[in-house]
Amino acid sequence: MKTLQLVPAMEQGGVERGVVEVNRALVAAGWENVVVSAGGRLVRQIESDGGRHILMDVKSKNPLTYFWRAWTLRRILEAERPDVVCAHSRVPAWLFMWANRKLGIKWISFAHGANSVSRYSSVMTRGDITVTPSRYIADYLKANYGLVEEKIRVIPRAIDRERFDVERLDRAFIDAKRAEWAIDGKKVVMGVGRITQLKGYDILIKAVHRANAQNAGKPFKLVIVGEAEELRKDVEENLRNLVKDLSAEDQVVFAGNQQKIAECLSLADIVVSSNTKKPEAFGRSMAEALAMGRPVVAKAFGGALDIVEDGVNGALVPADTPHGDEEVAAFADAIVRVSKMELGDLRTAALEKFSFDRMIERTKSAYLELK
Repeated sequence: MKTLQLVPAMEQGGVERGVVEVNRALVAAGWENVVVSAGGRLVRQIESDGGRHILMDVKSKNPLTYFWRAWTLRRILEAERPDVVCAHSRVPAWLFMWANRKLGIKWISFAHGANSVSRYSSVMTRGDITVTPSRYIADYLKANYGLVEEKIRVIPRAIDRERFDVERLDRAFIDAKRAEWAIDGKKVVMGVGRITQLKGYDILIKAVHRANAQNAGKPFKLVIVGEAEELRKDVEENLRNLVKDLSAEDQVVFAGNQQKIAECLSLADIVVSSNTKKPEAFGRSMAEALAMGRPVVAKAFGGALDIVEDGVNGALVPADTPHGDEEVAAFADAIVRVSKMELGDLRTAALEKFSFDRMIERTKSAYLELK
């Protein structure tokens, strides 16, 4: 079986890490897997795990180069002749639609998020099968595009038990980051994911600042693990300016992009998903936090509802909380509340619910439907 994955870039993010994990599993099963992307830091991992990478710009939205890039992709498809193509974003999906004319290669559209409803976004429903990471996204596509249930496969993202094993962590890395981030004696609140406006890191920064003002115990310290893409550096700069305006430089660390996510999560006391305007399609960092025994705070909508149980493994901020100061206050209250909770074995429950082996088998099964 030969599969080909189309991904805008292999730099950072939950989707990209998912492609890395699936690549590793497919190669281990004796399949051939090819990833086509505009490149990035995760390419090395794809290749070291036995997959192949082909460098091509399937990320740019420039219409002037569309047909040239589609023709380039067609040449790749003719040379590779995969059994199934998997498109993980809208631009590569549109390029594939043109390149695949007359080739007739079966394909899967992986709808990783609730994109704005438009003809442009509708391409993520046009695969022979559409895979979604949560029931929320499946229902969103059905309601907005009339996608029929028969074409949908809901495959929740999973936790790689070995990579998120508390007994196999890089202790030297952990010790180095503990010192670098100056978190001894602090309750660490962590946000994980690339820095974009949708991540709501401004709300999180304000919430941690507020939580410190109302909490008499150990001070909270926010660590943001992730960085902005080159074209979004203004978002990160605005966040840094916000920290200065609040005089909260000693409360916030911008940790940048990190490859050792399990080690980073092990240093957290609480992990927060601060998306407040657009729900997470699934919320990979939330599930991984639970696998490391760390409770989660999130807004009660989207993929968070499949992961977080209020009072059991974290806290949910009501979905109807108004944006602005009320939202900041709600997140601050949730952070303080979770910091005082007595929690059980979060790891065992998370690994059982988000089984990596089950996810891989369901993914392979979807591929094999189209062979």
